[in-house]
Amino acid sequence: MNPSHQELSYTSGAAGRPLLGHTIGADLDRTIARFGDREALVEAASGRRWTYTELGRAVEEVALGLLAKGVGKGDRVGIWAPNCAEWVLVQYATAKLGAILVNVNPAYRVHELAYVLHQAGITVLVSAVHHKTSDYRRMIEQVRADCPALRDVVYIGDPVSWGGLLAAGAAVPSVRLSECEKTLSADDPVNIQYTSGTTGFPKGATLSHHNILNNGYWVGETLAYTEHDRVCLPVPFYHCFGMVMGNLGITSHGACIVIPAPAFDAAATLKAVQDERCTSLYGVPTMFIAELGHPDFGAYDLSSLRTGIMAGSPCPEEVMKRVVAEMHMAEVSICYGMTETSPVSTQTRRDDDLEHRTATVGRVLPHIEVKVVDPASGVTVPRGTPGELCTRGYSVMLGYWQDAERTAEVVDAARWMHTGDLAVMNDDGYVRIVGRIKDMIIRGGENVYPREIEEFLYSHPKIADVQVVGVPDEKYGEEIAACVILRDPEDPLTRDELARYCRSRLAHYKVPRYLEILDAFPMTVSGKVRKVELRERLAKEWGKVSPQGA
Repeated sequence: MNPSHQELSYTSGAAGRPLLGHTIGADLDRTIARFGDREALVEAASGRRWTYTELGRAVEEVALGLLAKGVGKGDRVGIWAPNCAEWVLVQYATAKLGAILVNVNPAYRVHELAYVLHQAGITVLVSAVHHKTSDYRRMIEQVRADCPALRDVVYIGDPVSWGGLLAAGAAVPSVRLSECEKTLSADDPVNIQYTSGTTGFPKGATLSHHNILNNGYWVGETLAYTEHDRVCLPVPFYHCFGMVMGNLGITSHGACIVIPAPAFDAAATLKAVQDERCTSLYGVPTMFIAELGHPDFGAYDLSSLRTGIMAGSPCPEEVMKRVVAEMHMAEVSICYGMTETSPVSTQTRRDDDLEHRTATVGRVLPHIEVKVVDPASGVTVPRGTPGELCTRGYSVMLGYWQDAERTAEVVDAARWMHTGDLAVMNDDGYVRIVGRIKDMIIRGGENVYPREIEEFLYSHPKIADVQVVGVPDEKYGEEIAACVILRDPEDPLTRDELARYCRSRLAHYKVPRYLEILDAFPMTVSGKVRKVELRERLAKEWGKVSPQGA
């Protein structure tokens, strides 16, 4: 076929219904009016529960408390805490006020906290007292002098501090909150999420009500959520996976949020699914691997599950197949996206066959466009050709907070968000992610996509998890390293054994030269493997860069 007649890697999501045009607060009010008596929120660790009517009251109490502290439309309110019911209350309370919620990563240390407080201009910070080994109160005191905008800190779980917020709000007439809501537009910014940059300081993706309410809603629609669903969320709220695909997707359908634990715990997650009869479960692949590998996995009754989402990083086919077969999640979905796109652009469908639900990240969601372009020229490539995935539509962020220059680097003049991900669009419009542009290994002039090798190695009986990275090499420019976690540490795997296994199915230039056996991968708090750290570690151990930098 003449290349000019080949179908291009572009598609857009048709929809039978329009986008939601209201604010997050208005959407919650609509749900309360329809499903007031249904359960809305369960915190498994404490046993606390709220119906939608009770959730609405609790959100209003927090919103009035923030009003009493002088918080108004456009003010930045930070939240620095692991998953808890108060996180949810603050999320919806700030949305009702028109304040901008700034998500602070629970793993941040002092210098990162100071940067975000200063860069976002946070005036009120809602914080946990501590989390794991972090003493949040002490860290906040260390940085307060350098953050003049920070007027007040409210500590979750501290009866004086949190109780004081609610007591202050009790003196504010409810009509003041109603007056605030009348001034809000769905296009107003409502959330800043800092992307975990591997170099330099993180960037604050600024998202509107319209961005994240619609994205949560359409993800939930694709999962066929109704008021009868109960969704277990072990993924962090500070990230879009928890607060958009999770909370907003759930409340926009009248379903129930189930918080299994403050941070991911495989046993707590499995117990929450069983005890709360959850119908849906979210997680990154490493979470599902941990749940499937739990010694007592077989003892939990997971028969209530029907669906869920696996996302956050590439989903191994073998893991996906086990989730469907052993966790009763026949309708489990893979989502693909990024914080800057609110986050989801593509998603697999409930009736997709196993091949589509394991080998792709689905097709474009309603009201969104995606295309695959040549990274050098920006021209849309024919279907079946690798290139950079770009997305456009309601979901693209307003921009990076107070950083027009870095916004312009990723959002072009036509409002396409350039993801930095290498993708292939199949003839049927389904998308495969083949790696990051920066993760692509160029070995002796051949482009090697780590994802392809990883998927193959998951089929090795001794391998539980694997990450493939490039290591500098004098002769070939880069060589391939496989970093492996074994199913059984007592059953070793040699490099020669791995190479023999690979040669049966992979081209010679894709066979890993190096094998590194690890107990665990370096991870971000949101569950993504830090490949950059693996590369740096292995480059020091094995890498040799020629003077020419070849």
